[in-house]
This record gives sequence, structure tokens and C-alpha cells, in this order.
Amino acid sequence: MLHRSYTKHFYLMLIPGLLWLIFFNLYPMYGVITAFKEFNPGLGIWRSPWVGLENFAYMFELDDSKLIFRNTVVIAFAKMVGNLIVPLVFALMLNEVKSRVFTRTIQTAVYLPHFLSWVIVAGMMLDIFSYSGPVNQILAGLGFEPTLFFADARIFPALVVGSDVWKEFGFNAIIFFAALTSINPEMYEAAAIDGASQWKRLIKITIPSILPVAMLLATLSLGNILNAGFDQIFNMYNPSVYSTGDIIDTWVYRAGLIDFQHGLATAVGLLKSVVGFILITVSYTLAYRFANYRIF
Repeated sequence: MLHRSYTKHFYLMLIPGLLWLIFFNLYPMYGVITAFKEFNPGLGIWRSPWVGLENFAYMFELDDSKLIFRNTVVIAFAKMVGNLIVPLVFALMLNEVKSRVFTRTIQTAVYLPHFLSWVIVAGMMLDIFSYSGPVNQILAGLGFEPTLFFADARIFPALVVGSDVWKEFGFNAIIFFAALTSINPEMYEAAAIDGASQWKRLIKITIPSILPVAMLLATLSLGNILNAGFDQIFNMYNPSVYSTGDIIDTWVYRAGLIDFQHGLATAVGLLKSVVGFILITVSYTLAYRFANYRIF
């Protein structure tokens, strides 16, 4: 009886969240039908004529489709690899430091970039890599010609991936730090008694202990292979780097809100969402099969 008396309070507490979900997540979903219409703002969504799959067919005929798909996959995959390897190596290195004060200080310092918005980080990057910025000043001191980094399509993907890894590696390392603390210290003590060096303990105990966590994170990240980071690239790119920096999300923004091709932009965004949903489902299936991970 006591349990039932509390149940209504739980349902009442759910109401604000459900209202937010309905009005801001579910209700706007009806707009996806724009992908199947020749949208006319004067007529509205419902009175605009149906065109079936014409927007999807036109999407595959565009040369931009292949370009933005390739750029999205390349940048997203590079971010996935960087955001897995760099935090792992950083956590392993910091775990070998015995000074707790030094460790805490370094951890706090590398967490901070995660809380900066991409507007701030992009401004910092543009200033650092500008024509008269510190990087070009160092290159000039070494005898190299100054470079317009953010106008070079060959360099731009590296800047995107590098700035994302720099911003997130400290925060992503939290999971590896948690995994490292779960290792039984008696294993290290037994290895030390047997004469194992610090390098041997790292290879034989530490890395095998956190390898399942690394594999789980790698598997789950497959679901984000089409999410290359709209906020970051939108604040950093320009027309001169569209050939290597334009991704699905930024292309949809320009097609829909600047060129007013609402139907085409919605079709591209809808296809990306469907493919992303399939990839997330596959990644969770693989995570459950190989790492016994499940949310429910």
C-alpha cells in the first residue's frame, strides 16, 4: 500500500519531462514530411504538393552528396580514433605518476577545455593559426613561409580533428581513470614481488585490464560515424575549405536556411538520421555481444 501511495507522485514528477519531450522532440517530427514535398513557405507544409521520392533521387544525383558524405565519414572516423587513443594513452601515462597533487592538478587542467563552447575554441584557433598568429611567427623564425591554415583545404581536416581531440581528451579520460582505479592493487604487488618491472606491469596488468572498456567505447562510437560536429565546423570553416570541410550537417544548414531548398535539405537530414539509427542499433548489438553491455 505504501508503494502505491508513492506511485502517483512519480507520475506527477514525469509530467514536466513528458511535456518537454512531446512539444520539443515529438511534435516537430511531423516536419520530416517536407522531404516528400515541394515545399512552398506560402502554402505551408500540408498544402505544398507531394513529390514522392524526387528529393531523395535528386540528392543522389548531386556531386555534393558524395563529397559531404566522404568528408563526414573521414572527419568523424578520425575524431573517433583520436578521442579513443589519446585519452587512453594520457590516462596510462598519468596513472604511472605517483604524486597525487601533480595528478590532480593535471587532471583539472585538461578537463577545462571541455566546458568551453565551440564559439570560444574556434576564436582561439583562428587567432593562434592566423597569418600573424604565434604559429606562423614560430614558422617564420624557423625560415618557413607563413601559411593561411584555415584557408588551406588540405590542412583544415587536421585542424578540426586536432582541436576536437584537444578539447575533449581530458574529459574522455575520466572513464579510463575509473577503469584504472578498479584494478586490484594486489596484482601489482604480486608482480613486483616476482620481479616485474614497471613496464612489464603496464603491459601485463594495466592494459589488459582496461582493454574491454576501450573496446566497448570503440564499439559504441560507431553509432556516431555520421556526426562530425556541426557546431565546431560551422564556427571554423569558410568557402575555401568546403572541398574537405563541408559535412552533411553544414550542407543541410546552407541548403535549407540559406538556399531555401527545404525539401532537399530535409531529405538529406532524414536519410542521415535513418542511417545513424541503424548504426547505433548495430553498435549496441555488438557491444552487448562482445562486451555484455546493455542499457535496459
